Amino acid sequence: MAEELKITVGSKEEKYRELVPQIKAVVEGETDLIANMANVASMLQETFGFWWTGFYRVTEGILVLGPFQGPLACTRIKKGKGVCGTAWEREGTVIVPDVEQFPGHIACSSLSRSEIVVPVKRNGEVIAVLDIDSKDLNTFDEIDKKYLEEVAKAL
Repeated sequence: MAEELKITVGSKEEKYRELVPQIKAVVEGETDLIANMANVASMLQETFGFWWTGFYRVTEGILVLGPFQGPLACTRIKKGKGVCGTAWEREGTVIVPDVEQFPGHIACSSLSRSEIVVPVKRNGEVIAVLDIDSKDLNTFDEIDKKYLEEVAKAL
């Protein structure tokens, strides 16, 4: 049986410092990517309480909704479209302080205000993206980028 997630109250960076080793321990040795994505989404969501936390998997040339925590989501996203498709196309993390200011933003929920998307790579190729949305403006920064990229590498 899985061990309970234990994160103390603290700054965002302190929470990440405690969470990332726990995520690595959970995914280590588990070969099923979907299972790992489900646990990672759950752990991030439980720790930070974001509006939406989840994954889109690259499947037959399109991003397809994967495991997530939060309200109903868009099911398919084309390469280069929205924040997720842009992160996939650029093969790099995209931080959006205000989604209303992002050209071509795909509004899966009108309540989403800011977003970060981190590519998950295997053998140098993007196989998925980790997408996190917040109901608040300016939620994500370089601290999120640093630790979420570490999480993506663990997958």
